[in-house]
Amino acid sequence: MPQAFASTIPSYQAQPSEASVADVGRAVLRHWRWVVIPTLAAFVLALLFVTLVSPRYTGESKLLLQASDTYFTRPAGSERVEQQPLIDEQAVASQVQVVMSRDLAREAIRQLGLVGNAEFDPEVSGLNLFQRLAVMLGVAKDPLAHAPEERVLDKFYDNLLVYPVGKSRIVAIEFRSKDADLAARGANTIADLYLGRQDDAKKDQARSASTWLGSNVDALRSRVAEAEAKVEAFRSNTGLLVGAGTTTISAQQLSELSTQLAQARSQRSDSQAKAKLIREAIREGRAFEIPDVANNELIRRLLEQRINLRTQLALEQRTLLPQHPRIKELNAQVQDLESQIRLAAERTVRTLENDARIAGTRVESIETAIEQQKKIVSEANENEVKLRALEREARAQREQLESYLGRFREASARDTDYGAPPDARVVSRAVTPQIPSFPKKLPIVGLATFAMLMLTVGSIMARELLATRPAGAVSLLPYESEPAQTVYPFPARGSREFDFDLGHLGRGPILDGRARAAHAEPTEPDPRYDFGQLVERVSRHDPEGRGRRLLVAGLSGREDALLVSRGLAITLSRGQRVILLDIDTDEETPVDAVPGLTDLVAGEASFSEVIQRDSGSSLHRVATGTLLNEALTSSPEGLDVALQAFESTYDWVICAVLGNSDEALLRLFASRADTVVLASNLEPANPDLVHSYETAKAAGAAQVIVAREHATVLDEAA
Repeated sequence: MPQAFASTIPSYQAQPSEASVADVGRAVLRHWRWVVIPTLAAFVLALLFVTLVSPRYTGESKLLLQASDTYFTRPAGSERVEQQPLIDEQAVASQVQVVMSRDLAREAIRQLGLVGNAEFDPEVSGLNLFQRLAVMLGVAKDPLAHAPEERVLDKFYDNLLVYPVGKSRIVAIEFRSKDADLAARGANTIADLYLGRQDDAKKDQARSASTWLGSNVDALRSRVAEAEAKVEAFRSNTGLLVGAGTTTISAQQLSELSTQLAQARSQRSDSQAKAKLIREAIREGRAFEIPDVANNELIRRLLEQRINLRTQLALEQRTLLPQHPRIKELNAQVQDLESQIRLAAERTVRTLENDARIAGTRVESIETAIEQQKKIVSEANENEVKLRALEREARAQREQLESYLGRFREASARDTDYGAPPDARVVSRAVTPQIPSFPKKLPIVGLATFAMLMLTVGSIMARELLATRPAGAVSLLPYESEPAQTVYPFPARGSREFDFDLGHLGRGPILDGRARAAHAEPTEPDPRYDFGQLVERVSRHDPEGRGRRLLVAGLSGREDALLVSRGLAITLSRGQRVILLDIDTDEETPVDAVPGLTDLVAGEASFSEVIQRDSGSSLHRVATGTLLNEALTSSPEGLDVALQAFESTYDWVICAVLGNSDEALLRLFASRADTVVLASNLEPANPDLVHSYETAKAAGAAQVIVAREHATVLDEAA
């Protein structure tokens, strides 16, 4: 029965804890039959399944989607006009649906002869009882009421798998069957039918295009002839005859007159400029410097004669005076020559001025002709606009006719076998498989066995993890609130609720300085004591609903209490759950002390922090702690909470008071113990032994026993 007690102590809250890995492992080991038997059954059933089931074979064929037009089969100029269509993921997915189309499936069924095949046609094997009941109840349709090919379609699609391979342009076609040869033929047949349908589709397109283009070419030819005839008739009626190039004769004449006018104006300006320049040179007496004057043959001879006369004059002037007749004659000849030169220059000027006047007259006549030609050209422009419109219409008709003729010839060329290759090709044809694709014996057996193993182990782990865990066996943490009256419930001894906490313990002891000596002892009880008789005596008192509380105290130092408490704990732990609480009476706390009983009672540590596993045995131990023993004597309610938690989990709770005898500690623990063992080799009449004995009895111990070396156990009567 659960027990409870009430006391006015600082309020404690029990913190729940989850099961540890060790707890889960022990639970799996305890229920090993629930793991082994279902796993073996799954192994046997999987082995029977892969042995008895009919094998299935898979034939695989692969198609590569690509633009098959080459330089020789592509229409002329298409590589410059438009780019090849891009085959993206959407295009590949669309072709997958084309391969799985019902029309292609029906054709494949006919070529493979699947109608009447027992594997695909339900009419051959007939309907089983469940299928007949479903048809009678209207839940399912009668497959025998459909056409033969329709009956096979569902089974055909069940055995067909078409999918794109990764992020490539390859489409894989897989066909499964119990017949290995049929599986390979099925995959290859579907691939060939797909390529054939693409070829037929391109032929149909080319044939329909050539038919439509052929019906329009004749009409276009007549329209082109009419348009060109209109152009020539309009040109002849309006006089818009074409000369050299593409311009009309009137336009060419206007252009020529404009050129002549420019030349005449240039000639007139040139003559006027030269005449003006020569007149100025004549006035300045340097007419012979002008190129047109200097290049005159007459003037050149006159200049030579003048040079000769001036030479003679210079020679004569050396011997003759200026008034000499010879000198005067030579001067008169020189002046006559200069007047002739002047007259010749003036004649050149007059010639240039005449040329300028002639050029001016020509300019005027050309300007008059141009004005007249402009009128003619302006009148012809309106007709040219109409002519250009007629020419554009005729040119458009001609271009359309030529385009239609070119496409008609290309379409006619493609309407032949292999004229338009399909946009796909087979890169891998299916071969007759030698190894069945189903069942995969080793993976199926291994996976089924492993799955059952994981299922059973997982169910046990889930049951262990989801089990209800009490709070009392894990930790006691103080509330921040004020002290209050609190009731602490604890489950009955041996209940499963506290078992999980044991798995949280470490594998080696963690001991403070005051407990190391005890743990340095061997793992076997000390042979100087008769622990068999001692265990029999302490086991006589059996409180119901909880574990036994045992106090071991020494009178001659810590050695006796240490040997007796450890021997009892080791002996009892061989078949029961035992925890040993060390209470060291030393006043000083070692610097390397670990949390223990004093910390637990004071609320400074949890149960999982203070309980440690003893090395070499199944014994659990709790050290004294990092606080002084006043934490125990000043908080007896906390000590009661800890002891009740221990006795709810363990079969034996052994408290060992080590060191010099402390009457306060002896009275504190003796009042809460079922049996007190005094480890002493003193004589029975020794006052210290008698005093300790009487103190334990007065504190309320139900049984007080004295343990001695190489002697029988002394009880109260002794």
